[in-house]
Amino acid sequence: MNPFEMVAIIVVAVMIASVLRSRYQARGNSESNPAAEAENLRLREDVKQLKDRVRVLEQIVTDSGAQTAAQIEALREGNRISERDQA
Repeated sequence: MNPFEMVAIIVVAVMIASVLRSRYQARGNSESNPAAEAENLRLREDVKQLKDRVRVLEQIVTDSGAQTAAQIEALREGNRISERDQA
């Protein structure tokens, strides 16, 4: 075995060891850290709420009738009128 092959084998072994070490450290930190677990639960709840909002927005956008668009325009016109009254 020549010296270059030996160096290549050592480099590969060190890389594999560092990947395994970081994997086990990350796995150990997530299981034993209650603050991180609480943060994960909070973020999951936020994502769930955002998905619900997106679903509602998709229903508004894909509404086949023009009724929703008319209601939005009526609200816009109502805001413009109230802004003029305040001025």
